[in-house]
Amino acid sequence: MSGRRPFLALALAETLSLSGTRLSGVAIPWLVLSTTGSPVLTGLVAMMEMLPYVVAKALGGPLIDRLGARRIAIVCDAASVVAVGLVPFLHLFGLLTMPLLLPIVFAMGVLRGPSDAAKQSMVPDIADLASVPLERVTGVVGAIERLASTAGAAGAGALIALAGPGQALVVNAFTFAAAAVTVAAGIPALPRAPAAGPAGISAYGRELAEGWRFLRGDAVLVAIVLMVATTNLLDQAFAAVLLPVWTQASGNGPALLGIMFAAFSGASIAGAMLAAVIGERLPRLAVYTVAFLLAGFPRFLVFAVDSPLVLIFATLAIGGFASGFLNPILSAVLFERIPKPLTGRVTSLNAALCWALLPFGGLVGGVLIDALGLSAALSLTGLAYLIATLAPLAHQGFRGFEKKKRADNLLSS
Repeated sequence: MSGRRPFLALALAETLSLSGTRLSGVAIPWLVLSTTGSPVLTGLVAMMEMLPYVVAKALGGPLIDRLGARRIAIVCDAASVVAVGLVPFLHLFGLLTMPLLLPIVFAMGVLRGPSDAAKQSMVPDIADLASVPLERVTGVVGAIERLASTAGAAGAGALIALAGPGQALVVNAFTFAAAAVTVAAGIPALPRAPAAGPAGISAYGRELAEGWRFLRGDAVLVAIVLMVATTNLLDQAFAAVLLPVWTQASGNGPALLGIMFAAFSGASIAGAMLAAVIGERLPRLAVYTVAFLLAGFPRFLVFAVDSPLVLIFATLAIGGFASGFLNPILSAVLFERIPKPLTGRVTSLNAALCWALLPFGGLVGGVLIDALGLSAALSLTGLAYLIATLAPLAHQGFRGFEKKKRADNLLSS
């Protein structure tokens, strides 16, 4: 099988699963906000999905290395069809209540974590099959992530307006089903490192600990985790609560919310595609720092001061374009530094730690609005984002960003 087919299959599966996830990320908070009117409950539901997502992603690494990323991705996406489908089913018959919604979104998070980690850990093998530079593949995957976010956000606004937030999730169930079929049909069984020892709880614990030791011993990866975990917390507060509340308070509906998400993500597609073409020739650290500064604080500021929509969309477009360069750089740095036998464990742990604060973002946003008001909450989170994005200028760990040869077979001591 040529390398092109697995690459296209991974690209399509990522597009399907991520666009569906983006749709649910708009639809579920809007469902809670529109039915309860409570920013705190909206943040609580977001936390109930993201907390198990992070934990499951962290703990799934050894299973990915032992069972294979392809198998994990197929099983988790297939099971997600059932979990997501429960929301529109119960909502249709008037049975959906908060006590039922919370365990459903918990299950959604448990399944999404290992699935996303498995797809990410396939990237180096797909790059080898396609015989293309790692930056090229991470750039294309980054563009796909942005495209999926754009389609999911725009589709969410339209579907919520047409069918309501509960029934919009029917499409989410179909995207997970299509992603599972795409991976099963288009990606062959990928090579994986042989198990270091017998299976079992003790072996699982040793393998997880081995991945943790490698991660914490790499100063570059530690620096990335600290910065990205902070910005993810603030991004989640913005996306799950601050922006929906601003949209509702300004007299607008879910259509505008979806269009704003789509504007940011749509512009980021251009940035990610450009990164795929020229990324391997760019100074990584300089581009990473500038991109984060453009993508962060200005986005919070324009909403805090109730700027005109034309300025809001211009800021979202600039920030989105800049953000398109971030994931390709981060992914290339990550995969270059991780030995192949540890790919599943370390990428899962790295992603989980980067998302470790994210489950609390919505709750933080809701509490800040209740305590300080919307404008002050936006200003405070924006200033915190600005401080976080200055970290590459001060933290020595970021000095190791530039290209290095990937350690495919040797483990770092």
